[in-house]
Amino acid sequence: MDDRQRIVLYDERQLSLILDGMARRIAGLLGDRPELVIVGVLRRGAPLADLLGERLQRLGINAVPRLDLQVKRYADDLTLLFPETRLTESATDAGVHLTGKSVLIVDDVLYRGHSLLRVVQYLALRGPATIRSAILVDRSVSALPVHADVAGVTLQVAPGSIVEVHVPPYETDFGIELVVPRPV
Repeated sequence: MDDRQRIVLYDERQLSLILDGMARRIAGLLGDRPELVIVGVLRRGAPLADLLGERLQRLGINAVPRLDLQVKRYADDLTLLFPETRLTESATDAGVHLTGKSVLIVDDVLYRGHSLLRVVQYLALRGPATIRSAILVDRSVSALPVHADVAGVTLQVAPGSIVEVHVPPYETDFGIELVVPRPV
């Protein structure tokens, strides 16, 4: 028997409205920078990047191309896999020039900040004009000097609780759940 309780915080309808708001805030941050490259942090940041890219396109902002970066530090259960955050880029994406372009990093959850910091460090070496971040859930507990330029929601949850973002195609329904230990 599972000793944890699952609480649905946001469903698909609510998240659609949140993504609309995020896209408007991103558009405001970009100003007159015409060339935008969206970087999706694998896994769930990639389909979120697609969803934000569609909304930005409706606002008249084209983001081409979209890149994916794989960053590994934690497993899904948040146990440490690697003492250092590892980043992998596909060979196809490595050839995309970022010099002088605006870059938007998209990820599902900002927790301790290791992944976001590693991605920023990596991308900064490729010469973009600006690097911004759009995070669906900011847990407000980053241990590093990183922040979300645009956060969909900010959650402050008790230690031991897990914020799960469910994003198709990895899960059936689009939503955010809080997983907490059951009271004794």
